[in-house]
Amino acid sequence: MKRIQYYAYGGPEVMQLEEFAPEAPGTGEVAVAVRFAAINPIDWKLRGGGMKIVTGRSFPRAMGVDLAGIVTAIGPSVTRFAVGDAVFGMARFKQAGALGESAIANESALAKKPDDLSFEDAASLVTPGVTAWNGLVDKAKLKAGQSVFVNGCGGAVGEAAVQIARMLGAQVSGSCSAEAMERARGFGLRAVYDYRVTDPAMIPNKFDVVFDAAATLSTATGIGMLRKGGIFTTVDPTPARFVRAVFDRRLKPIVGTPRADLLDTLAQAAQDTGFRLPIAEVVPLAQAISLIAAMEGGRKLRGKAMVAIG
Repeated sequence: MKRIQYYAYGGPEVMQLEEFAPEAPGTGEVAVAVRFAAINPIDWKLRGGGMKIVTGRSFPRAMGVDLAGIVTAIGPSVTRFAVGDAVFGMARFKQAGALGESAIANESALAKKPDDLSFEDAASLVTPGVTAWNGLVDKAKLKAGQSVFVNGCGGAVGEAAVQIARMLGAQVSGSCSAEAMERARGFGLRAVYDYRVTDPAMIPNKFDVVFDAAATLSTATGIGMLRKGGIFTTVDPTPARFVRAVFDRRLKPIVGTPRADLLDTLAQAAQDTGFRLPIAEVVPLAQAISLIAAMEGGRKLRGKAMVAIG
């Protein structure tokens, strides 16, 4: 079997598509024959060594987190899945491996794929959906009727946040590029602003929740956009923000963390409400390194980048 892996932390040049020997799933783990994987910025951040304190220095290391595929084996104590089940979710964060023909995932980081949801669409929803749910529901405790501002509502996490907020009955506004504004309005946003010409700090309305999906708002700006009792959530969880969040309950940094119930909820939303994200480009595994390098170098896509594997 093949996967993308590397033997030292570094830039795009360290990635190699190579044969590897799949491991057997351990306790609470599931082996998945990957059909589709999604490319996310976290993939090259991990490969660059940005989280080596977590990932360690054992090589070769695999790449890729978000996946959808078929269960091929289950480890001891696994009860939610059986061989042959169609699933989607995250490969183990420390070991990664979704950008390969087989990967290991924790049982708690997978959900059964609805029959009417394609493997491609399922894999695209994982990190954006988990991150948006963590911010809006787990952190901000969003309720029906509240007002939400999504900074970066045209990106994958932003689009997921808009759809989840609307699903929960919130009133949503946001900012994105001019090119993405028409699509954003199609989700029912009350107001959409072009981020190139509108300073969020100058928007007259105040919000119950400000969700910074683009990681471009300062803490002062995000908090300044809030109503009394509001919550500012951001996908840029810097150490300084974690320290401030201890003393300022208005600030909630987000670290995307999958859970079985969360993924099951996303699966139900995909089935019941048509929760989807746009797919911009699909490449085979043999071309994935080139696409990752291009995206890491600044290439912008209007939708998710996907890798067809199985």
